[in-house]
Formats: sequence, structure tokens, C-alpha cells
Amino acid sequence: MQALVSPQWLHDHLHDDQVVIIDCRFNLSIAEAGADVYKQDHIPGALYFHLNRDLSGPKGEHGGRHPLPDPETFAALLSAAGIDENTTVIAYDDQEMAMAGRLWWLLRYLGHDKTAVLNGGYAGWKQAGYEVTADVRTPQPRTFTPRVRSKMLVDIQAVQERSPETALLDSRAGERYRGEVEPLDPKAGHIPGAHHFFYKDNLGSDLTMLPVEQLQERIAPFAEQDIIVYCGSGVTACTNLLALHAAGRTDVKLYAGSWSDWSSYDLPVAVGPTPADEIKK
Repeated sequence: MQALVSPQWLHDHLHDDQVVIIDCRFNLSIAEAGADVYKQDHIPGALYFHLNRDLSGPKGEHGGRHPLPDPETFAALLSAAGIDENTTVIAYDDQEMAMAGRLWWLLRYLGHDKTAVLNGGYAGWKQAGYEVTADVRTPQPRTFTPRVRSKMLVDIQAVQERSPETALLDSRAGERYRGEVEPLDPKAGHIPGAHHFFYKDNLGSDLTMLPVEQLQERIAPFAEQDIIVYCGSGVTACTNLLALHAAGRTDVKLYAGSWSDWSSYDLPVAVGPTPADEIKK
């Protein structure tokens, strides 16, 4: 299945028995803001998944700010939401597809390819004039069986031991990559050798994904390399994963702990501008 669907596609399939819609809106600064706006209005039939409670596991000393959820625990959540191997899951948010991308990636990581993200998010749905509601449906439980694809994920050791032919892409804003500011994690800077690849540069002014040709131009410098992506905590990197997937790179790996994991150790940190690594649109 393609990684992205349009509002028109979702509208046409809104009442399909095998389609489950998940609202993933979340504000990193106000943890309950996403749940609150979901209660106000959402796409008809959509259920709500919370980044901290549902799409992440418990935090520890290491492992990052948003560790991956336990596969069996997450499978139970999916089962309760009426998701099984026959279900197509469409995720949406209002944060440049990062939170929805997290769910999309998690589903694929657990072996479920029938999943996509709503291109342009909730704003695109509303701009198209489609119906919204405050009604919350009660799902019919099914049984989701996880089949973990461990090759989609790398840990801190794999990042340290990566080959020189592997491109490591930092998804964060330039000022965080350069170490000028760090609002969330204990150290400022980036992993030595990482290239800057800002996740928002995959999007147009309407916050939909750029055309495939433009995405392929963005990743052209890494066309012959293996790719690992990271961000602050493994969430906004998922917009890059979506973009790379749309551009034909379905083999990209995620360092889920990301900078929040790396910076929790006594490891080298790179700072400052690296013009050759500033990969733009």
C-alpha cells in the first residue's frame, strides 16, 4: 500500500468495514492538547491514540524520550481498536504527519503493511469541506498478531558501528542540529557524521508531501547508501521515513532512541554548521 492517501481517498472509503481511522494529534508542549481537540471534533469514526500513552513505552535513564511500546502491549491496543491483518489503518494528525507517521511506522514494524497517513493531515480534510464530528464510536475488537521486523530498527550500538557507506540523517531543525539551542535534551549538537535533513523540508506550503520527483531530488546524495534516520526522540523522523518511502526508499532504518538517547550517554557530540551536509529541497 502507498504510504500516503488523499482526503478524497479517505472520504471515499470512510464507511468501509475494513478501514480504521486513528487520530494521532499531539502537542509536545501540552500533553493532553491532542486528546482535547479530538473530543471537540475529528474525522467521523476515528479513534484516538495518544503519543505518550499509546505510541510510546515507559521512559528510563536511557532509550530516549519516546521509547517504542512493547509489541505485545501495543498489539493489545490495536486489537481493542478493531485492527487485525485484514484491516487498513489510516492515521492523521496536525503536526506535519510526524505523529501519524509514528503510528504508520509502528504498524509496519509489527508486520502490518495495510497502513497509510492522510496527506495534509486534519487541516487538509477540513479544507476539503468534509464532515467532522464529536461522536466517538465503539470499536468491535479483533485480534492483532505482531510480527516484528527487527531490521527496520537500529540501536545506539548499531549507530556507533555503522559503516562509512551508511548515511545518518538528522531530522531536527537546523539550530538544534548545529547545537545552537537544545530545548529538550541534556546536550546540544548532533551525532558526529550525521547529515542535516530537516523533516519539514519534505512538505509544501500546504503541508502536503512534495511530489515524488522532488523527494527523489532531496535524497539523491544518498541514493547509493544505506540510510538511518533519527530526530529528537524518534517521532518527527517518521515524516522523513514517510518521504523516503514515498520516494522509493523502503529500506530506511530508524534509530528510535534518537538524540535523546545518544545525549544521555557520555558520547562524542558534533556542533556547528556543516554547509555540505545542509540538504535542502
